[in-house]
Amino acid sequence: MTSTATQTRTRSFIDLRAWAADTVAAVTSGDPFLTARTDLSLAEGPISVGLIALPHGAGEVAKMPAEEFIIVASGAVRIEQGDKTIVLAEGDSLLLRDGAACTWTADAETRLLFMRRTGGPAGDGAIIPVDIDAPLEPSGAPLAELLVGPTPQCRNHGDYKSEDGEFMVGTWDSTPYHRRAMFYPHYELMYLLDGSVTFVDEDGAEGTFDKGDIFLVEQGASCSWNSQVHVKKVYCIYRPA
Repeated sequence: MTSTATQTRTRSFIDLRAWAADTVAAVTSGDPFLTARTDLSLAEGPISVGLIALPHGAGEVAKMPAEEFIIVASGAVRIEQGDKTIVLAEGDSLLLRDGAACTWTADAETRLLFMRRTGGPAGDGAIIPVDIDAPLEPSGAPLAELLVGPTPQCRNHGDYKSEDGEFMVGTWDSTPYHRRAMFYPHYELMYLLDGSVTFVDEDGAEGTFDKGDIFLVEQGASCSWNSQVHVKKVYCIYRPA
């Protein structure tokens, strides 16, 4: 009797810029902001991550169906809601709350990366830009038993946290540190504003990300962290209670 084992891909870190560069967004009827999308292959659950390919032109989102973080991978887009206008260039990001309505304009093809969370508390429809220049406050360091070397000095500014505390967006920085592999009970999308960091997962796969890179650590991954220089990043985290 022969049995067939089902192999499951190790959850790890994913270079989202590289993935998006090889991805053609599917286009269906409706506004491109909501329909010109391709999802990254992730475990089934409330989190989806993927690409939005906005064409040259304009459109209107009547209502966001869930809360969603977006970051511009290339191009630029102007988003308007009432008397508020937000212009996003490459690397800029914001949070669209559940129920948000807006119009958008792109003067050239623009590619956005998104992280969406469904099933959360009802939102108020607000649009919240990420302020990378906001003052940072001291925050907790990695667990001492995981550190190889000195404890880093870490700081944080939160732009958004959902009412249940599970979905959050902000900016964080740290002095250099090396941390042994840690299990990630959460998803974290990161955009490096400064510095460089190397990850190694439980299969030994290694990846180094530098200023300007956008990447995702999957929920269920086990990865180390090694930064030899000051690091500053924008983050979007889903951490279930």
